[in-house]
Amino acid sequence: MADYKVYSDADLTVLLKAGDRRAFAEIYNRYKLILHNHAWNKTRDTVEAQDAIQEVFSNLWTKREVLEIGSNLSGYLYRAVRNHILNLFARKQLKEKYIQSIQQYTQQRANVTDHRVRESMLRELIEKEISQLPPKMREVFILSRRHHLSHKEIAEIMGTTEQTVKKQVANALKHLRTKLGLVLYLYLLWTLKQ
Repeated sequence: MADYKVYSDADLTVLLKAGDRRAFAEIYNRYKLILHNHAWNKTRDTVEAQDAIQEVFSNLWTKREVLEIGSNLSGYLYRAVRNHILNLFARKQLKEKYIQSIQQYTQQRANVTDHRVRESMLRELIEKEISQLPPKMREVFILSRRHHLSHKEIAEIMGTTEQTVKKQVANALKHLRTKLGLVLYLYLLWTLKQ
């Protein structure tokens, strides 16, 4: 029985490509600790380093017939570990960006939903106060603010004077400003002009 420990890397590579399991075992035993240290220095994580080594050696065996190892087995193994770790970092970075993207989207959706709920509540409150205006005042106010009619047009529709319409609108706004407060009043003016 041959002692594989005395074989060169080039000889072990040839035997590996031919499917020699003992050559593979010798390569594994020869490089596992060095590669593990290399992987650990890059990741600072024992589990990730072990995963990298396992992945590299697993690929070495399963793809042994098609791998282009060349004459430098150790260089090939170091590159394979480095590439595995770089891919790992890239996947982590992509995962973190994806998670941040989801968090931003969720936060924005929550803000939009919150804004819509508040807007709906404000509209309901405003509508309630408008509905409590005296009937003629309410009608003048609605024609003025929602239908965007001029005082003259409203006066013609209601059979009254422009001065009366102007006074009714002013009284409605004063009443709403008192009932709703300044912030809601300004919001009312803004929404009704939309």
